[in-house]
Amino acid sequence: HTIFQRVYVDGVGEGHLSGIRIPESNWPIMDLSSNAIICNGGVNPYHEPVSLAIIQVPAGSTITAEWHPTIDDVNTTESIRPDHKGPVIAYLAKVPDALQTDVAGLSWFKFYEDGLSDDGTWATDRLIANAGKVNFTIPSCIQPGAYLLRHEIIAVHKAETYPGAQFYLRTLLTIFVFEVETAATPQMECAQLNITGPGSVVPSPTATFPGAYGSTDPGITVDIERLINYTVPGMPAEG
Repeated sequence: HTIFQRVYVDGVGEGHLSGIRIPESNWPIMDLSSNAIICNGGVNPYHEPVSLAIIQVPAGSTITAEWHPTIDDVNTTESIRPDHKGPVIAYLAKVPDALQTDVAGLSWFKFYEDGLSDDGTWATDRLIANAGKVNFTIPSCIQPGAYLLRHEIIAVHKAETYPGAQFYLRTLLTIFVFEVETAATPQMECAQLNITGPGSVVPSPTATFPGAYGSTDPGITVDIERLINYTVPGMPAEG
């Protein structure tokens, strides 16, 4: 259970809740067919007022996303419960306007993923060890312009059946779960970016949400107590 609530660009913080579309509830998304899987909201209404900040990001810069259990800015070290295991993923979608409210049908490309390491530790373990922060690099070659950043944690500690995986996601413009989970649960949010630079590449492949993940995907329905290896859901990450 956790909430994406702060962004840093090359180590400089953008302010608490700034530029991120943050829901009031920290409850994860369970339905892969719901439009809430895109940038949250809907069943988890956004915290008001929704931030109108657009984060300025030079291509090639390092983004740090910070996650904590509540949005009151008092948990500075706690991030997610240690028993909530799973991958951390980041997507970008180019948009006409970083503040647009319609996010259906966008073309998302994955540029970052972290799952299960050879030593048996998960991306969420590394998030906890880093006080709720995860770093990733914005591709240096992509076209400049307005983008949404979709940042996501998928908790698969109770993902033996679907729905069970917990999806924690945010779009830069998070969620908390009771102990009745029996499947992977994602949390995602979306952040609002303006990426600058001389790049010209239009990344591919892309995917749309809903649709990028299926209920029978090996990274969605999985028994982590019997794992030999783990496949992060979605397309391969292209940096």
